[in-house]
Amino acid sequence: MAETLFFNALREAIDEEMARDNTVFVLGEDVGHYGGSYKVTKDLYKKYGELRVLDTPIAENSFTGIAVGAAMTGLRPIIEGMNMGFLLLAFNQISNNAGMLRYTSGGNFKIPMVIRGPGGVGRQLGAEHSQRLEAYFQAVPGLKIVACSTPYNAKGLLKAAIRDHNPVLFFEHVLLYNLKQNLPEEEYLLPLDKAEVVRKGKDVTILTYSRMRHHVEQAVKNLEKQGFDPEVIDLISLKPLDLDTIGTSIRKTHRVIIVEECMRTGGIGAELTASINDRFFDELDAPVLRLSSQDIPTPYNGTLERLTIVQPEQIVEAVEKMMTLRV
Repeated sequence: MAETLFFNALREAIDEEMARDNTVFVLGEDVGHYGGSYKVTKDLYKKYGELRVLDTPIAENSFTGIAVGAAMTGLRPIIEGMNMGFLLLAFNQISNNAGMLRYTSGGNFKIPMVIRGPGGVGRQLGAEHSQRLEAYFQAVPGLKIVACSTPYNAKGLLKAAIRDHNPVLFFEHVLLYNLKQNLPEEEYLLPLDKAEVVRKGKDVTILTYSRMRHHVEQAVKNLEKQGFDPEVIDLISLKPLDLDTIGTSIRKTHRVIIVEECMRTGGIGAELTASINDRFFDELDAPVLRLSSQDIPTPYNGTLERLTIVQPEQIVEAVEKMMTLRV
């Protein structure tokens, strides 16, 4: 086991896959000589050359279109978005092209591409750099959406995403890059469509993903002292949702709290709530409770920014409230 930083876990995944498969290449703004805005691609251009680690112009729609075409012809592009919010400029290429071409070509083309990069609410990055795009793309057919949360799952999921034959949106949180964790020295891959049961419990199911996993884990320490026994599930796969794992937990706890950094209106939690009510309504002893970000542009002011997203103390209060509800 070797202690590895989150961003280095991602770099290791890319490096290993580029060494294994010469059809894998990276493109994006400042990914080459500069090494990426968070150093995920540091020095890879020295190892693989500038034709496999391509610095692109500031033109997200153009280089995303290039990546789609490359994937159609047998290559495996990895797009790094300097900030995931900028990829809204490539919404057409991601949705109408990457997401649909395998279907509209009658299966003649595969689109094995990964679109990855930092997103989420950071520390005073301002509204345009604090986007959470997972809900924007949730409705697009043909895409897989993954949100990593630890160095371990970041590496295993990214390797699996690179090998997948479909377009994968791979969300990383800007505040997780310096997390440390011991990683196995042997190779491993993780499934793109499975949630992780982080903690087993019997009182309430807490569903979360990305940075909010760590807020939930902070809250659980407090809840354990009070005698509560929550089950914590990291969704990981945002599309498709792992409803088998979720359903198994709900049949045990009969209560659900969703903790997300996505916006409340039309967010991942909204879709998840609808899916739970559709499939497991008779198992619920209380309404599904959503803890989501405020439906406003993220303020630059640090105090106001903190108020827009869910904090550990709010999670504790939500569990306390739900566990006092009478059936």
